[in-house]
Amino acid sequence: MNLRWWLYPAIAALALALLPLLLLLFAAMLTYPLLPSLEVLTDYRPKIPLRVYSAEGALLGEFGEERRALVKIGEVPDMMKKAILAAEDDRFYEHGGIDYAGVLRAAYSNFTSGGAKQGASTITMQVARNFFLSKEKTLSRKFNEVMLALKIEHNLNKDEILQLYINQIYLGQRAYGFAAAAQVYFGKNLDQLNTAEMAMLAGLPKAPSAFNPVVNPKRAKLRQMYVLRRMHELRFIDDAQLEAAQQQHLVAKHGNQEYPVKADYLAEMVRQVVYERYQEDTYTQGIRVYTTIRQQDQAAAYKAVRKDVLEYDQRHGYRGPEGYIDLRNGNATDEQMEDALQDITDSDDLVPAVVQQAGPKSVRAYCKGGQIAEITGDGLKFAQRALGEKAALNQRIRAGSLIRVQQNEKGVWQITQLPQVEAAFVSASPHDGAIYSLVGGFDFSRNQFNHVVQAWRQPGSSFKPFIYSAALEKGFTPASVINDAPLVFGAAETGSEAWQPKNYDGKFEGPMRMRQGLTKSKNLVSIRILQAITPQYAQDYVTKFGFDATKHPPYLTMALGAGSVTPMQLLAGYSVFANGGFRITPYLIQRIEDNKGNILNQAAPVVAGENAEQVIDVRNAYSMVSMMQDVVRHGTATRAMQLGRHDLAGKTGTTSDSMDAWFCGFQPTIVGISWIGFDNPRSLGDKETGGGAALPIWMDYMSKVLKDVPEAVYSMPGNMVAARINNNGLRDANGELVEYFYQENLPPEQSATPAGQSQNEAVKDQLF
Repeated sequence: MNLRWWLYPAIAALALALLPLLLLLFAAMLTYPLLPSLEVLTDYRPKIPLRVYSAEGALLGEFGEERRALVKIGEVPDMMKKAILAAEDDRFYEHGGIDYAGVLRAAYSNFTSGGAKQGASTITMQVARNFFLSKEKTLSRKFNEVMLALKIEHNLNKDEILQLYINQIYLGQRAYGFAAAAQVYFGKNLDQLNTAEMAMLAGLPKAPSAFNPVVNPKRAKLRQMYVLRRMHELRFIDDAQLEAAQQQHLVAKHGNQEYPVKADYLAEMVRQVVYERYQEDTYTQGIRVYTTIRQQDQAAAYKAVRKDVLEYDQRHGYRGPEGYIDLRNGNATDEQMEDALQDITDSDDLVPAVVQQAGPKSVRAYCKGGQIAEITGDGLKFAQRALGEKAALNQRIRAGSLIRVQQNEKGVWQITQLPQVEAAFVSASPHDGAIYSLVGGFDFSRNQFNHVVQAWRQPGSSFKPFIYSAALEKGFTPASVINDAPLVFGAAETGSEAWQPKNYDGKFEGPMRMRQGLTKSKNLVSIRILQAITPQYAQDYVTKFGFDATKHPPYLTMALGAGSVTPMQLLAGYSVFANGGFRITPYLIQRIEDNKGNILNQAAPVVAGENAEQVIDVRNAYSMVSMMQDVVRHGTATRAMQLGRHDLAGKTGTTSDSMDAWFCGFQPTIVGISWIGFDNPRSLGDKETGGGAALPIWMDYMSKVLKDVPEAVYSMPGNMVAARINNNGLRDANGELVEYFYQENLPPEQSATPAGQSQNEAVKDQLF
């Protein structure tokens, strides 16, 4: 009796104790069959963005909701794995998907705090949550997460689970997976990261926004230190490695520094082409586009545009700070200044900064990202006037001023500013039109308008070679004498109003050979040539080079480039001269592949000398190249001789009131077009010309890409004759000049002047 009295309560107590466990087991039995299929894990197909590559395979850009770069577990560095395990789940390879001690610890914490505030997720549980569940902190979600974790562990091995985690986890900045994050934050592949960088990335899964090294560098550093300490505690790194990693200064890349080469404009051109073909699949199916862009060329072009635009801007003075930020009487914290700078757009190395102290001899500024710039000496010269008390308040640099600073190659800080002027550069092979570099503007993040293909601008004197080429077809020769003298035209001849054209230098030099007219860029010579061949003939002729006739009305102003072109059109046009007379089409996309490497589309360009249409006589092309070589050697582009080459040819261009400046030049293997001007057309300045403002961009580019290219020699085609002439353009056995003629267009010899006719009269007979 007494025994039963004790036994029944014991059984009841045991039943009550086992009831939760039995209920849990019952719930598990009911839930397990209803868990989602693991097919999404075993057949992992994440959304992979469109990626754009250079000809060498360097990543130039990507487009998609999610930035991803899939890696196999064997490709992940061992130290990267250890950093992840130290930060997230150091017993990953020991437990069966659930760290029971951790779960109990979290449950107790949540119970005592009165809410679900702490989790104990293993890597397997995080995989379950990321693929199948929400992130809400409830007991029901946690139960399903546990059940899914057990199912995952039952069906996949540990390396497969870790591989899924490494590729799927969100790490901020739209980066999913550690390989993508390595590119986004440090511009590196996983195998290029050092221990400090790996620890920084490993700390991100816990809170990608809070520990983001771009947005919150200080909190990211604290989290990195924690991960490094955990790695040391787990003996993944030794004392020396810990100390070295802790002391290493890391600077995360901002949005405009993610790729090895800046190519935003051309990447956007590729995106538009691919989207037109594949619509929304463009952003999710892992399409890969390999362009014709050469990495070295693109880097040189981008640097040239930036450098020479800034030099132009500096020639025209400092305009004052961009704005003003309240420093709260000098008590603003670094975090407050960082917050104030968050909405200020970066522009590559032109760093936004808040002035903390300012004086005539020094400026101290807090830079976006936390660095302090101390500016003295030459670094102040550009903005020196803005540091004086006499400067207008809106132009004065003082505490709180928002300015731009830049470090030169020696690491010295200097004050600069965002330029208002725009520029563009494009280069390609004249052989088949493969585009080697394309820079559509100064800064894509600030202005997405692609000046290479979208800007219709007046070409000015850079259009003259096409008029001269037309004249050669009409019987002119480089030795033809044309009068550089004043002219006046009525409205009927210009299409607008009465016109009295002038030369750029305001001088008239009288009769001169056609070669001299182009070398010196004489406007009156070009106009007389166009008069002789007629504007209607020239309008039709320039379409051979790819120009739109409707953009070049048949008026005499065409001789001075008063029509409209894009830099890309000029690239195609000058390629005809460079390749011996063949019309090629510039192209950017070499091939398009799917995510498995299957080719979806392959370029088939026409090639000069093979299947391209010959649109001008090879002798015409040779004559024009020869004359444009003189533009470089003796004319408006002599500055290019600083490159130390004798195979360069081209033409400068400056429009009325210096609203546009051009240089279009080439060598047998490459053609380059540079332009500079304002989007809302206004004068670049009285002294700004194609030779002074646009040519330096071209030169800086060519100095890099032609460095190891041997000089070329242009061979004179058959059915041409080299003959000695005198200054009057007549053949003269004793003449000091050599000119090139079509066999059928040889000028008369000086000795053949008709009886009774003076030499001057003979010259006058061929004067245009």
